[in-house]
Order: sequence, then structure tokens, then C-alpha cells
Amino acid sequence: MKSDGGPATSPVREEPTEHRIRVSGAELAFFEWGSPHRAAGSILLAHATGFHARCWDNVVARLGPRHIISVDQRGHGRSEKVEITEWGAFGQDLAELVQMLDLRCVVGVGHSMGGHAMVDAAALASGHFERLLLIDPVIASPDAYREGGWAVPGAGELHPTAKRKNHFESSAEMIERFHDRHPYSLFEPAALRDYCRFGLVPAPDGDGFVLGCPPSTEASIYMTSRTNPGIHERARSLELPVTILRAPPADSRDMMDFAASPTWPELVHEFQNGEDILVSHLSHFIPMQAPGLVAELILRDPVVG
Repeated sequence: MKSDGGPATSPVREEPTEHRIRVSGAELAFFEWGSPHRAAGSILLAHATGFHARCWDNVVARLGPRHIISVDQRGHGRSEKVEITEWGAFGQDLAELVQMLDLRCVVGVGHSMGGHAMVDAAALASGHFERLLLIDPVIASPDAYREGGWAVPGAGELHPTAKRKNHFESSAEMIERFHDRHPYSLFEPAALRDYCRFGLVPAPDGDGFVLGCPPSTEASIYMTSRTNPGIHERARSLELPVTILRAPPADSRDMMDFAASPTWPELVHEFQNGEDILVSHLSHFIPMQAPGLVAELILRDPVVG
């Protein structure tokens, strides 16, 4: 297997079709490529906290003619802005979407919080999934959920992401602001452009643009990241092949060290058919740094063991 992040196929960027669907908790926006190939199975993509569905474009361009759906999770992108109180809602949303669209032979691919949600979704809609690729899925040890972990800065305090700049005149301004800042400086240029171009929505007052995931929403997601202790039980229930792709862990409990892996290193043992791949030269933002590697793992035959 290549590990240099090179393209699995020649990247051809096609525009997807945008849809809306109402699940029990929110109205979700999702983007679809390759609907004529649906009968051969589907690839379902779920993004990280603070990101959006179109952050996967650079990966999708390397997947060839396949049926692909990428979701703006609740509170993000063009989906409904609802209060985030517990992480189980994200997986419930994905499971309902899969069932309502009757997707079959699904390869579920999730990054960070999206990977966490994909485990829940696969357990809740088990007959629809074929295998999972979890990219640093932010599943901590069982003890971390009992202790609360670093998710809570302190009594009465907001997570620092609540103070993010939220107003931009254009995506060009956002790119200029982020291109030389860690960890955005790690992104491939095309991935950074997608993050900024599709990560903004028109401001309610008509003056410029605001983030598709409001800073207060992003903060609430980090603050509630230990609210789904049942995630381990659902991981153990899965019989399908699961690949975990993760970066090196953090050297400290710095909650703002977004480039380090937040995933429990022993997570692979929670799955009946798990595979763990450590990529020591990459950060937590693997899909933005190495889209070719991610595409290659999506397209390869499942590892059964």
C-alpha cells in the first residue's frame, strides 16, 4: 500500500447534487455524486467537528465513478443549526439517513467526530453497512467517559473555540487568514480552499459571510464529547471489518492540540474485526493532508481477520 498520500486515481473534481432530508432531530444537507452507480453500493462520508461535507471533495475526486454521499452533520455547513447536547445524536442522524435513503453495501468513512458517529450509525443500521474506515474517530478509553476527560475546561467556562472569528468578507479572506496558521498550514492547498469556500454561509444580516458551524456550536460539541459512553458497547457489537487510521497521540492533555490524535490507541481491540494503522508522519487532519491515502483505503478490499 502506498503511504505518501498520492492519488489512487487521477483526481477529477465533479460537482455533486445537493439535497435536503429531515431526520428525527434536524434537517440535514447532503451532497451526492455518481447516482447511476448506486446499485453497486454507496460510500458515506462524515466530517469532523467544525468542518463540513465538502471537505471531502479532494478525496471524492480520487474515487472514480462510484455512488458517494457526504453529509453536513447537524449544526454544520448547510444543515439545520440545532443545539448540541450529546454526541449520540450524530450517529442517530446518519443511521436514519442511511435507512431513509435505503443505502446498501455502505462503506462508512468518518473523520474525527464523524468517525465516532459512524460507529453508532453502523450499529443502529447494521444491515446497511459493509465496512468502516474510521480516521482518528475521537473515541477515548472507557475510563475517560466516566471521568469527563479534557472535554470540560472548567466550571462555567466555554471551550476556547467559542471565540473563533466568525465573520468574513469572502472565502479569499478566510484562506489568507488560515493558510500559514497551524494546523491549517498542513492541509493540501485544494483542501484548504474547499474548507474555506464551502465552510462559509451568507450572514443573516446580508453583510458578508459567517461560519457554517457557528463558534458556539463548535464549542458545545467539544464540551459534550464525553456524553456517549455507550460507544464502546456499540463498537463491540459490530461484526463487519473496521479499519482505524490514526495519527500519533498527543504528548499532553492540551485540548487545543488539534493536530495530535485524540483516539484511544487500544480502540482497535473493541472491534470484532478491527485493523489499526498508525501514520506517524501525518496529523489528525489526515483527509486534508493525504487524500490519496484515504481514497486508497476506501477502495481497497476489506481486511478480514
